[in-house]
Amino acid sequence: MTTMSPTEMAQRLGGGLLSFPVTHFDAEGAFVEDEYRKHCAWMLEHELSGLFAAGGTGEFFSLTPAEVAQVVGGAVAEAGGRLPVISGCGYGTAIATGIARDAEKAGADGLLLLPYLVGSKQEGLAAHVEAVCKATGLGVIVYNRDNAILDDDTLAGLCDRNPNLVGFKDGVGDIELMTRVYARMGDRLTYIGGLPTAETFATPYLTMGVTTYSSAIFNFLPEWALAFYKAVRADDRVEVLNQLRDFVLPYITLRNQGRGYAVSIVKAGMRVVGRDAGPVRSPLTDLSAAEDERLRVLIEKVAPTALAKAA
Repeated sequence: MTTMSPTEMAQRLGGGLLSFPVTHFDAEGAFVEDEYRKHCAWMLEHELSGLFAAGGTGEFFSLTPAEVAQVVGGAVAEAGGRLPVISGCGYGTAIATGIARDAEKAGADGLLLLPYLVGSKQEGLAAHVEAVCKATGLGVIVYNRDNAILDDDTLAGLCDRNPNLVGFKDGVGDIELMTRVYARMGDRLTYIGGLPTAETFATPYLTMGVTTYSSAIFNFLPEWALAFYKAVRADDRVEVLNQLRDFVLPYITLRNQGRGYAVSIVKAGMRVVGRDAGPVRSPLTDLSAAEDERLRVLIEKVAPTALAKAA
């Protein structure tokens, strides 16, 4: 059981870089807890402000509710209270509220409410978010993305009624909506960048109050990811542009070669640097050997020491 209040959790997340550990599977697709925990421990050797267990990069959508609790429990054990551990949470309302309760029992400090991928009106989305908030004492972060896009009116009402709704993660890229949300909610929420390969949007989003983002790249290049984040926070636009040009944009080009590759390319990066986390679960597919090699070349350009450690 967490001793961290929702407000404290949100404040700590907003102070630095965040990341999602991938979830480790064996060749048959079974969760490999010991390897996952070793990976979390390795990530936590580096500077992080929060760990999102069983999140999007952790293939939440392919985990059973029982597996979500197991994954979260492993991350909580490795974190040892040093930083907030946020559990993925989602699916329909009945399942999501159950996951929320199980995550709280597993020791999570908060929830990331992932998109509910069925089209609905604002009233339905609000009822879904509110049910999860009321099912737990944990702080809740809503993830605006895909078919679960809250407008500023709906979000304001939810904030008024649910004090444990403490975070807003944007995965839409709608500048007007993000501006409306920040102008209306201000410091009531912590704001997190959540577009795929969030580094691309880090600088413009910082000007709108989004002080942090979740870096999937951290899984295989933690030093690079931290250096990039610090360049963003220092407003070192020359360095940010150099790294976008040399690594991030070519990485996105490779990611866009296949549907679902936003997760698959992270596990490919793990293979390339010698920290294999196993395959992705279907319906996702892994990168090809040729695509892995293209990623290796990109990594060698910006972080040759990562490959040297893997050799």
